[in-house]
Amino acid sequence: MLNGDRHRTIAFCLLSYRPDHPAGVERSLAALMKGLRQLGHTTLMLAAGPSQAADAAEPDLVRLTSLQLPCPATNDDVRSALTDPIPVAAEVSAVLAERGVDIACWGDTLWGLGYLNAAPPEVRTALMVHKIRPAGDERWLRALAKASVVCPASAYLAQEGAEAGWDTSRWRTVPNALETMPPAVLGAERELLRRDGPIRIVSRVEPAKGLAELIEAIPPGWNRPVELVLAEADFEFWPGMQTDVIDACRAAAARWPGLITIRPALSWHQVPPYLAGAAATVISSTEPETFCFTAAEALSAGTPVVGFDHGNVPLLTGAAGRVVPLHGGADALWSALKALLDDPAAYHAAATAAPRRVAAHTPAAAANALLAAVDNAPPRSNRVTVPSPAVSGSSTSH
Repeated sequence: MLNGDRHRTIAFCLLSYRPDHPAGVERSLAALMKGLRQLGHTTLMLAAGPSQAADAAEPDLVRLTSLQLPCPATNDDVRSALTDPIPVAAEVSAVLAERGVDIACWGDTLWGLGYLNAAPPEVRTALMVHKIRPAGDERWLRALAKASVVCPASAYLAQEGAEAGWDTSRWRTVPNALETMPPAVLGAERELLRRDGPIRIVSRVEPAKGLAELIEAIPPGWNRPVELVLAEADFEFWPGMQTDVIDACRAAAARWPGLITIRPALSWHQVPPYLAGAAATVISSTEPETFCFTAAEALSAGTPVVGFDHGNVPLLTGAAGRVVPLHGGADALWSALKALLDDPAAYHAAATAAPRRVAAHTPAAAANALLAAVDNAPPRSNRVTVPSPAVSGSSTSH
C-alpha cells in the first residue's frame, strides 16, 4: 500500500451521481474516490437507475435496479421512489456485502440514503455532510444517529453545525478536494488577462446562484467580455426551475449584445483550465456556499475571485480576491471587480496568493482524512435499520 495501510474497499452512495455531473457533492465524492485509488484502495459508487451512456467513464459506478429516477428529479421524486424503502435498503446492503465493502459513505441524508443506513453490521459508515439540515428534518436526525462518523466537507460547515447547536463530538472534517489543478497562470500572461481578459463564471443553474441578477447589474460603460457557463444538473428543487433560470439569464444577456456569452456545461477536467484563462471569476451566490468548487478551481489557476462575504468563499479566497457585503448586492460585486482589475499591484498580489489558498486540497489528502475519521470512530453496534415507509420530515439536496 502506498500509505502503509491495509487494502480496503470503500463504497459511496449518491442517487444523482454521474461522471461530469455539475454539482458539488458529486465532485466532492469523485475527488475522494480518486484519492483513495491513489492510495491503493478499491472504490465503488452506488447511484439510482436507469443507466446512462456516460456511465462508461466511471468503471466504479453501480446503478441500483430497485430505484429509478426521472431526469431531472426533484426531492419529491426521491421521496416517492422511497415510499417503501425496504427493497432499496436490501439491494444496497447486498451490494456492499457482495463487494466486501469495509466502509460505506452516504453522500447525503436523502439523496445519499444516509437515513436508511443500509450497511451490513460489520461495515463502518460515514455520513458526508454538504449542508446542515434543519432540526425538524427526521431523516437528518436518523442519519446523524446511525452513522459511525459524520464528515462535513469544510471547516466552515463544521463550524456552522456547532453554531446551530448540534452535537459535533462525532464530526470529523473531510475537506473537499480538487481533482485537477492546472499550472497557475502568473506573471506576464496574467498581466495580459488583467488588461483584456474575459470575466468567466461557471455555475450550476439555480436561482440562489444570483446569475441573472449579476448580469442585470453590469454597470454602464462596462466593455470587458463576460462568459457565463450554465450547467444543468439531473436534479432541481421544483419542475422547470433550471429552464426559468436559463431564460432569465438569456433575457438579461440580451440587453448587452456582443458582450455576454452564455456557454453550455463543461466537463470536470475542462473547468480549471477554462478559469485559468479568465481575468477573474465572480461568485454571486446569495445563499452561503458551503465549499464552492469553482472558486477553488479559479484560485488553483491563479485567477482572483470576487464574491459576497458569507459562507466558505471568504475563507477560501482570503487575500486572493475581494469580498463585499451581501447587502451591497450585485452592484457591489462589479465595483469590487473593477477596482481590483484597475489596480495592477493588488491584482497580481491576489493572483500570486491564489494557488497557495487551495494547494492542500488534494485527493490524497481528502482520502487520508476520510480514513482517519473512520478509523477513529467507535465501532457500530447497530445493525441495518430501515425506517418505516411513513417517515416524515423534509430534506433538500445538494
